[in-house]
Amino acid sequence: MALQPLIQAAEDVLGLDAPKRQRTLWRIDAGGGSADDVNWIRERDCQLLTKDYSAIRAARLAQSVQVWYPDPQVKGREVGLVLQPQAYVRATTQIAVRARKKNGGWGYAVLITTLSAADVLELLDRPRLLAEDAATALLAYVYCYDQRAGGVEIQIKGDKQDLGLTKRNKRQFTAQQVVVLLASVAHNVVIWARQWLSETSDRFAGYGIVRMVRDVFQTRGRVTLSPDGKVTDIVLDRNEPMILDIVKGLRILLTDKTVTINLGEI
Repeated sequence: MALQPLIQAAEDVLGLDAPKRQRTLWRIDAGGGSADDVNWIRERDCQLLTKDYSAIRAARLAQSVQVWYPDPQVKGREVGLVLQPQAYVRATTQIAVRARKKNGGWGYAVLITTLSAADVLELLDRPRLLAEDAATALLAYVYCYDQRAGGVEIQIKGDKQDLGLTKRNKRQFTAQQVVVLLASVAHNVVIWARQWLSETSDRFAGYGIVRMVRDVFQTRGRVTLSPDGKVTDIVLDRNEPMILDIVKGLRILLTDKTVTINLGEI
C-alpha cells in the first residue's frame, strides 16, 4: 500500500519523466515484491530488482531450477535460474536463492528483475563479458540485491540496536508514538554530534549510530550546572581512548559559550 505513493513522491522530487524512469532502478526488499507492486512498476517502465513477497511461491518457482551454483562468499547459499517464472505484465528474469535452515531443509527466495546480466555486472563494476558465465551472472544478481542495504536500512538497524526500537514496549499506541518521537530526537542528536566531531577529526566521519553510541557517547565525564540549570563546566576522563579528538570537537562547538572543558580523572 505504501510503496506506490512513495515511488510517485520520489519521482516528483527527482523529476523522473518517462525517459529517466527507463534508466531508474528500484532495488527493493520483499515488501515491494507483491504481484501488484511488480506489475505497477513494470507498467511505469522502470527497472526493478526485488524479492518475491511470497515464500510459498518462491519455493514452488525454485522447483524449476535445473542447476544450482554454490555462492563462494556465503557458505551454504546457492543460486539458480528459474525456468518456469511467475508471469507479470512484462517479462522479467527470476533467480532462485536457497540456503540451509537449522533443521537441515532448504529455505527459498526468488529475485525478480528487469536487468540483463551484463547490466548487473556493470553496476558491480565488473566486465560485462562475464555475463556469458552462468554462475557468475546469477551470483551478480544476488550480490547486487545484497547491496540494497544502503543508508536507510543501516540507519534503521542502528537505531533499533542502540536506541531501543527493537520492539513495541508500551501498551498504549500514543505512548509508543512518544517513544518513537523521542528516539527520532536521539537519532538526530547522534547525527549532529557526528557532524561537528568530524569537523576536527576525520575518524568520526564513517561512524554509524552503533559506534557513536558505543564508542563516543559512553565517554566518562562530569558536568557542572549553575544554579539556574546552565552548563558551566565539563570534565572528561583523560584516559578515554579518543578523548583528545572529542575535546577538539567540543571546543569548536562551544567556542562562543561560557563553558570550560577540562581533562581529569573520573
